[in-house]
Amino acid sequence: MIINNAKEVLKIEAESILNLTRKIGTSFEELINAICKSKGRVIISGIGKSGLIGRKIAATLSSTGTNAMFLHPVEAVHGDLGMVNHEDVFIAISNSGETNELNQLLPVIQEIGCRMAGFTGNPSSTMAGFCDLVIDTGVEKEACPFNMTPTSSTTAQLAMGDALAVVLINEKKFKRSDFMKSHPGGALGQRLSCKAWEIMLEASKVPWVTIGDTMTCAIEAMDKYKLGAVIVLNSDQQLMGILTDGDIRHCVAAGTQEFGDVTVESIMTGTPHCLGVDSFLYDALNLMEKHQITVLPVVDQDKRLKGLLHLHDILGKGSFKFNGGSQ
Repeated sequence: MIINNAKEVLKIEAESILNLTRKIGTSFEELINAICKSKGRVIISGIGKSGLIGRKIAATLSSTGTNAMFLHPVEAVHGDLGMVNHEDVFIAISNSGETNELNQLLPVIQEIGCRMAGFTGNPSSTMAGFCDLVIDTGVEKEACPFNMTPTSSTTAQLAMGDALAVVLINEKKFKRSDFMKSHPGGALGQRLSCKAWEIMLEASKVPWVTIGDTMTCAIEAMDKYKLGAVIVLNSDQQLMGILTDGDIRHCVAAGTQEFGDVTVESIMTGTPHCLGVDSFLYDALNLMEKHQITVLPVVDQDKRLKGLLHLHDILGKGSFKFNGGSQ
């Protein structure tokens, strides 16, 4: 009986979320556009269980590239309204849309000039009447046997907030490396807050050849270190180019004659992407994502090779080691 009751609760709440897919329309799209165009913050307000959901949505938005904060309706009218300005986008959350504390606040927000949206299960409510945009988060019933305790309704509000945050991630082109900048406490966040010199392979452990060397030499170096690339330097150890597995495949596919005797400069990628020893790893990851590459030479101010960063080392595949020791 206990297990069946639990399954029924989950079924009701899951169906409530699925039903939202039929309710998302132009108001949701307009809200996304308004947030993207806004020069202010997203201000979220609600009270009781809806207020708790609002806090979570604000936290999710903040950690995924959208400046957001939660504003308690009661605290707002006792001074916190000073944090709101006309460039903000205001989102009110109330299942009934008839929450007195929230509805008393909305005319003031309207006067400030914010674009206003409402998450509500009652599109005809008083709250909805104040809002420029209404997002219907209504459910057929609560999972509570009395149909009273906020359960399905708050789950629906939270899911709609997640939909808002994830769509904004895509619209704002928010990257994984951007996420890690705001999450420095996690293992990957800590890694991305490090600098290139702390994790790079030192130059003595990097495969390299010099201008004038043959492809036979390059392939031998690449095979020895198995990093998928070999660095091309001049006689002063300055970076001149890079040869990758892909470059070699393209050359072979093109039917180059006497491939092994071809010099590396005729095939290498000249002026490759690189970064300095004091660059942060999140900058390296952004560069790799942007150009779809997996290795980055690390150089000094004179473009002399100091080391190499590999995507696997940045993301922590296998053991993660700093030059000074293991972590």
